[in-house]
Amino acid sequence: MDSEPDPRLWLRRYVPAPEARTRLVCFPHAGGAASYFHPIATALAPQTDVISLQYPGRQDRRHEPLLPDVATMADQITAVLATQEPLPTVLFGHSLGATLAFEVAWRQEQAGRAPVSLVASGRRGPGTTRDEAVHRLDDEGLLAEIRSMDPGNAALLNDEIMRMSLPAIRSDFRAAELYTLPGERRLSCPITVLVGDRDPKCTVDEAREWQEHTRDRFRIRVWPGGHFYLTEHASAVTEELRTAALVEH
Repeated sequence: MDSEPDPRLWLRRYVPAPEARTRLVCFPHAGGAASYFHPIATALAPQTDVISLQYPGRQDRRHEPLLPDVATMADQITAVLATQEPLPTVLFGHSLGATLAFEVAWRQEQAGRAPVSLVASGRRGPGTTRDEAVHRLDDEGLLAEIRSMDPGNAALLNDEIMRMSLPAIRSDFRAAELYTLPGERRLSCPITVLVGDRDPKCTVDEAREWQEHTRDRFRIRVWPGGHFYLTEHASAVTEELRTAALVEH
């Protein structure tokens, strides 16, 4: 890395929790931003220090260069999280964020700072592969793909904002679709997997493949819904995260 990542750019604490004894780090989906997790921070603070990651290339970081692949992103995130006061930490990621959280968990474990738990949402196990090339679609095709995955999101109807976000979205899809597991990796911490039963990006069987990547406990929760099932089941998902943050350690 040319320079150390700046925690002020990467880490968002929407609700400060200086007395918290546990931490939850939230990894957004492809094209997503830290603000997606604002409701979770509101619900879990002040008992839990909720950190939402802001990737380069979106919102207030929209003028920064995009990161090219999962490994590079995971390296930077691992470095920036290492600057924080140590606390028992749960990593939670949705879609691309789940893969990133897994890779960060692996790096933290190798450095002797393993998380207490990984919660992976809406993403197939790291060892499974699909022949996907959404990132190669033209702009109209990419917009259609995004809207089909989250048809209830009113923000996706704003064509101008969506088009401004396309470079970051395309880069994230590319990182997710070109990711391959770099050798056998099994974490020492428990893994909980959350998934919608009609998710076109992750079948329940593909979600169960996460079991192959932990030497500890494995648990799966399936809800009715598609890729963004967690919007419909926000309260239940938040309670899963509360349990992971306050009990698993």
